Amino acid sequence: MTTEKETAGTAGTAAGAAGTAPVLALLESNTTGSGREFCAVAQGRGLRPVLLAGSPERYPYAAADGVDTVRLDTGDRDAVLRACAELAERGAGLVGVTSSSEYFMASAAEVAGKLGLPAPDGDAVAGCRRKDRQRELLAAAGVPVPGFRAVTETGEAARAADRLGYPVVLKPVSGSGSVGVRLCADRAEVAGWADLLLSREVDERGAPVPREILVESAVSGPEFSVETFDREVVAVVGKRLGAEPYFVETGHDIPAPVACGVQTELGRTALRALDALGLGWGAAHVELRLGPKGPVVIEVNPRLAGGMIPAAVLAARGVDLVDRVIARASGQPAATAGRGPGHAAVRFVTARRAGEVTAVHGLAEAERAPGVVHAHCTAVPGRRVEITHSFRDRLGCVVATGSGAAEAGARAEAAAGLVRVELAGGGDSDGAGG
Repeated sequence: MTTEKETAGTAGTAAGAAGTAPVLALLESNTTGSGREFCAVAQGRGLRPVLLAGSPERYPYAAADGVDTVRLDTGDRDAVLRACAELAERGAGLVGVTSSSEYFMASAAEVAGKLGLPAPDGDAVAGCRRKDRQRELLAAAGVPVPGFRAVTETGEAARAADRLGYPVVLKPVSGSGSVGVRLCADRAEVAGWADLLLSREVDERGAPVPREILVESAVSGPEFSVETFDREVVAVVGKRLGAEPYFVETGHDIPAPVACGVQTELGRTALRALDALGLGWGAAHVELRLGPKGPVVIEVNPRLAGGMIPAAVLAARGVDLVDRVIARASGQPAATAGRGPGHAAVRFVTARRAGEVTAVHGLAEAERAPGVVHAHCTAVPGRRVEITHSFRDRLGCVVATGSGAAEAGARAEAAAGLVRVELAGGGDSDGAGG
């Protein structure tokens, strides 16, 4: 085997756990959300998390928290299978394989299935990675989706937009975090954005991308997500978006501040989408718009939500979705849900311009603000900030609770406004509460 075994963080801690705790293999990780929590929850359940990564240094939390890592080509599923098989043969064995990254959910499911470990349907998960294929399956099952065309050339994109009618949305056929997603009002905007997307050879992780994009009808109306677990609707979330023509998420409200009947309709549509795609094992994150004729499914993600939604669900409802994911992946029983105040809100601190971070102020004050249960900042001095019109524009986050949606939102907004990120050549106004 050619993988390089590394011990990140405190060698004594990791080595001590190696022979006594069953292993949960985590295939890569997200960098700003729940990846670190996956490891902490696994340890809390008596498991030894082992992070399989092409570049373990991409995840500083692994070294900081003493998480074992294995360096290998995570794009090679055979290599991942061999690494997991070795982990299964050592010490207390391997109890599960999963990932907190959308890009590696299908690989984790396939490897876990081959090793006889708990896993969703690998083919169903893989099918969701291609947005055009996902749309075809949903449409065939009668689930409402926007009109769409998958195209490989700029001229083809313009003709598709003409047929669908303006405005349209252009996006990569695979991806996440609003990367490369843009609203286009006319043929000229379509041509310009299609040229840009079709010129990309790799995604934000450096993996090759197909020379193909999706052109879809823009759906007017508010945006939501439905968070499910094993086909149970856990929460309906109201999304807050930044200014068009982009779709950067700047906040979330849990539960969505809409009538119960609307929440029910959104939940039912999400479950229909899961059925159409052969999903329903573990967590799923379904994004919808409430259009003039009712809910329209924008995207189905066979994974736990990002954007600090799990932390807000825990704060509002007492349901720990991260713990449920770890329990499901490792074959353990889920913990009993607690109780929460009923409402929580997420607000992001977003970048206004590019530059190098020189200082971060106000985080401690945000943590102490009324109702705040979580506050963090990913921007650190020395980091270079670029404006990407995607999730990477978010520099920090606040989660707050309240007796109602208005109070939770106001608390989160106020606390996020206390966090100021200074960039070289500017003052305290370089960061803004979402």
